[in-house]
This record gives sequence, structure tokens and C-alpha cells, in this order.
Amino acid sequence: MKWMLPAACLLCCALLSPAFAADEAPAALSFKVKSLDGKEVDLSQFKGKVLLVVNVASRCGLTPHYEGLQALYEESKDDGLVVLGFPCNQFGKQEPGTSADIATFCSDNYSVTFPMFEKIDVNGENAAPFYQHLTSLKTPPKGDGKVAWNFEKFVIDRNGEVIARFEPRTKPSDPLLLKTLAAALAEKAGE
Repeated sequence: MKWMLPAACLLCCALLSPAFAADEAPAALSFKVKSLDGKEVDLSQFKGKVLLVVNVASRCGLTPHYEGLQALYEESKDDGLVVLGFPCNQFGKQEPGTSADIATFCSDNYSVTFPMFEKIDVNGENAAPFYQHLTSLKTPPKGDGKVAWNFEKFVIDRNGEVIARFEPRTKPSDPLLLKTLAAALAEKAGE
């Protein structure tokens, strides 16, 4: 009889622990960030989605990537793709505006409807914790290390795993990026 209570406790722990683990946010989605309108956003809300995370700027030679990013979002949002835009002024001071300026620019020039967040640093000692995590991972094809410029792209799968990282000049229409997104979208969460 003495063994029944410990055995029952072990059985309960074994049965319940997978449920707890399933509710926990993966490392890449365990961060909170602020939207352009200043509201806190818990990235764990995107668990089960495929994310394309991009540091963006309004006055960059790559700014036209907004058009392709919006097209990707419109085309695949119903399949689970979410583009997340993080304005950054670290590269050539190409994102000097306020959150309101950025929102107006994106809406007026590119009809952006995907989630946009407050301006952050992506490199250095003041880098946002989310970007500190992203840049610490050895993710193909680029690998780990500092963000090189505006419009560097990270792909996070439905399970919250960072599965790819693309150089800034990689266009949203790039065949390898599209293939990576299509494969991630084809997977179900938990696979």
C-alpha cells in the first residue's frame, strides 16, 4: 500500500507533463514586443503559424521589399503565414520616423496590413531580446551573427523553431525563400 501513493503521483506527473509542455512557448516565441500603436504583444500568440520576421526601414534601397512582403502575406495568410515587421534605424539611419510616421508610410505607400512593431535595435548591446535570440542561432543559409542590413529575413515554423535566415537582398519572391515558406506551411504543428 505504501507504494501506491508515490506510484499514483508518478503516474499523474507523467500524464500531465506533456500537457504543460504543449502549452509552453518555444524559445523564439517566448518574447513580448510592442506593436506600432504601443500595445504589448506576446509572440506566443503566433504558435502554430509560420512567421517571416523582417527588420524594415522606410528610406532604404530595399524598402520596395514591403510590396513583396505584403503580397506574400496576402497570398498565404489564410494558410498560416504571418509577416512580422520590426522597424530599425541602425543601418544608415534609414528609419528615423516615429511609430505614427512608420505606420502612415507603410499604409500609404505599400498598403501594409501585416503586424508591425515599434522601432528596435537588432544589433549591439541595446538589441531587442527577440533579435538577440534570433541572431544567436546557426540558421541556414546565412548562419548566426549580426544582422547585416535592413530587410534581413528569419523564418520560424509552426512549432516555433527558427528554420531559416536570409540575407537582406533576398527578395520576397526569391525561389529558396518561397520554397522554405511553402515547406513550413505544408507542415502541421507538432510534426
